[in-house]
Amino acid sequence: MGAGGRMSSPASHGKVEPDHHHVQKRAPDTKPPFTLGELKKAIPPHCFHRSVLRSFSYVVYDLIIASLLYHVATTYFHLLPRPLSYVAWPIYWAVQGCVLTGVWVLAHECGHHAFSDYQLLDDIVGLVLHSCLLVPYFSWKHSHRRHHSNTGSLDRDEVFVPKQKSSLSWFSKYLNNPPGRLLTITITLTLGWPLYLACNVSGRPYDRFACHYDPYGPIFNDRERAEIYISDAGVLAVIFGLYRLASARGLAWVLCVYGGPLLVVNSFLVLITYLQHTHVALPHYDSSEWDWFRGALATVDRDYGILNKVFHNITDTHVAHHLFSTMPHYHAMEATRAIKPLLGEYYQSDDTPFYRAIWREGKECIYVQQDEGAAVDSIEKGNKQRPAINFFAALSCSLER
Repeated sequence: MGAGGRMSSPASHGKVEPDHHHVQKRAPDTKPPFTLGELKKAIPPHCFHRSVLRSFSYVVYDLIIASLLYHVATTYFHLLPRPLSYVAWPIYWAVQGCVLTGVWVLAHECGHHAFSDYQLLDDIVGLVLHSCLLVPYFSWKHSHRRHHSNTGSLDRDEVFVPKQKSSLSWFSKYLNNPPGRLLTITITLTLGWPLYLACNVSGRPYDRFACHYDPYGPIFNDRERAEIYISDAGVLAVIFGLYRLASARGLAWVLCVYGGPLLVVNSFLVLITYLQHTHVALPHYDSSEWDWFRGALATVDRDYGILNKVFHNITDTHVAHHLFSTMPHYHAMEATRAIKPLLGEYYQSDDTPFYRAIWREGKECIYVQQDEGAAVDSIEKGNKQRPAINFFAALSCSLER
């Protein structure tokens, strides 16, 4: 098992303060004094009800906003003087990318059967939305389900599994400095998602090459292989459509209108997932101590400001999402408020701005190391040593892969 320290005062009750001068206190890794059933009873029953109309309203709203942004960019940007157009396009990429990240989250809802009561409808909507963002829907759905089934497990979790100190790459020490950290974060945010899908980078190690596009890869079982073909067909159909657009309008047009926002989507997807599961407060467990309930609690809610709403609160309700993944996103805030008193110190949140948080976690979260009961371990934090008492030295390693 592994755990780490968290930036908080003793009275923070699990809420991690952004002040770096607070004493680091780790999340509890013992068996919780409450059950999943007790948490569910604390949540109003209507929070588990899924509405087709309400779910579709978010899809329509996001697509309308995306269409308006597309219209403004393609109708007016070419009329701007050249210096202004150089500013306008990056703004469009950022804003459109945030909106489309919200669309990605809605397809994520479909993958969890949280969109409606109808699995077929969920899969059709998810397949269309994710394919438009070049995501193999069923491939991701199946691997993501295993992530939820094995969260916090050093042996079986599917993504952002921290390394142990003995397995760090030889070049890790050369990246543990500001320039190296900047390079690592840049590569992770820009190439991390496509490399994960294509080569399982930062994913769970398998005994042979793993790829989300390979129906016969080790990620999937025999019952899932036909759906992987469907996912691949969806992505190929969109790629073909982009090829036709590039032939008609030019590659530069496609890159400006579609490529820029897609890069932002991919970056936020990696950033959100990384920060939800990487924090010095969070425990990680080996197979001798892991169980689903404690693993599901080994995640942290983050604050993205106004983007919380744009991202349909997947950022600041992730603890509740891991406990009740079929709950629709529009009830997750109410559910989080309902279970926080019962969770107590088992509830983890961090209000540190995400751009500061990724730099901090990239600096402090390097590897996990087993605690030896009451012994005092030493944790490598950058080039310094600091003590850790009665906990595993958890410095998660995904940016050092």
